[in-house]
Amino acid sequence: MKTRGFEVVSKYKDAGINLPKRSTEHSAGYDIEAAETVKLAPGEIALIPTGLKAYMQAGEVLYMYSRSSNPRKKGLVLINSVGVIDKDYYNNPDNEGAMFMQMRNITAYEVTVEKGERVCQGVFMPFLVADGDAQQEKAVRAGGFGSTGQ
Repeated sequence: MKTRGFEVVSKYKDAGINLPKRSTEHSAGYDIEAAETVKLAPGEIALIPTGLKAYMQAGEVLYMYSRSSNPRKKGLVLINSVGVIDKDYYNNPDNEGAMFMQMRNITAYEVTVEKGERVCQGVFMPFLVADGDAQQEKAVRAGGFGSTGQ
């Protein structure tokens, strides 16, 4: 039985995508690479594809954090500070659960993210729910990126 991990989405099946790995024995985060080369103009916000999807157990979430060196070395920040990948995002009908990094170029020059470049790290974590949550009406995910918002 699979408990948590990463898979390559079908669009990138033959694109040489590397599954994320932890760099050291005590690293919390799995290094996630760009699936394509993406150029960002000054101030531009772009979705950088990872070519990956993540599966996990109920009560777990995958947080995606920018690598700490991105602002200083690349002039890039993860625009939403932290990406939240929910369990039901996996294999959703809109995009198969494909994960993206929403990055912003904070420099005055064009920045290139190369295919295979490590851009963020994913950390699997448990989460808690508030009292009375079981009584709340729950919606079923009907879409992909950003689909739970209004």
